[in-house]
Amino acid sequence: MASPPRTDDQIINGEVSGHSRPREWIRLNVGGTHFLTTRTTLCRDPSSFLCRLVQEDPELHTDKDETGAYLIDRDPTYFGPVLNYLRHGKLVMNKDLAEEGILEEAEFYNITELIRLVKERISQRDNRPPKAGKKHMYRVLQCHENEVAQLVSTMSDGWKFEQLINIGSQYSYGSEDHTEFLCVVSREYSSSGSHQCTNDRSDHIDIHNSKDSG
Repeated sequence: MASPPRTDDQIINGEVSGHSRPREWIRLNVGGTHFLTTRTTLCRDPSSFLCRLVQEDPELHTDKDETGAYLIDRDPTYFGPVLNYLRHGKLVMNKDLAEEGILEEAEFYNITELIRLVKERISQRDNRPPKAGKKHMYRVLQCHENEVAQLVSTMSDGWKFEQLINIGSQYSYGSEDHTEFLCVVSREYSSSGSHQCTNDRSDHIDIHNSKDSG
């Protein structure tokens, strides 16, 4: 004997629901993006705009698009975290989303607990101590022409060569002119330990600055 045809209410997302009571699926069109969820999810906060919407509160004048989805003129980017909160009871958001944007949507939809969670998260973010940033300390060393190679090759302890500046011939040995250079070196350090790095001296860069007489 052939089985009776299945009605729409017996099929959920392409699967037969059996004898269980079908869930009431609701389609929302938020700023041109469609979201599919259930009436139960949207009514998690009975006083929210979304619950009143699907209950077709007579005080809310809402339209539907050609697919039957409720039209909501809001930013769909920030609606995702709102809907996920109603589904799971947790605030989950991408790193590129601003908490203030989610707070604005939570307040529009009047979801009381989500408003509290977002405000708490903003407070924690604003009161979080800044991360120790990386800074650079620079030194300018004056060296003879024949000392440049030695200086660059023996740098260690985090010192790095940055720039070599030719300042011309400042002294001579007999009839030969010898060029002098300014060698710029740098060292990275944590801002929390800047006072230690400022006072630190490394013997390997203490190339003598005195000029030898001929």
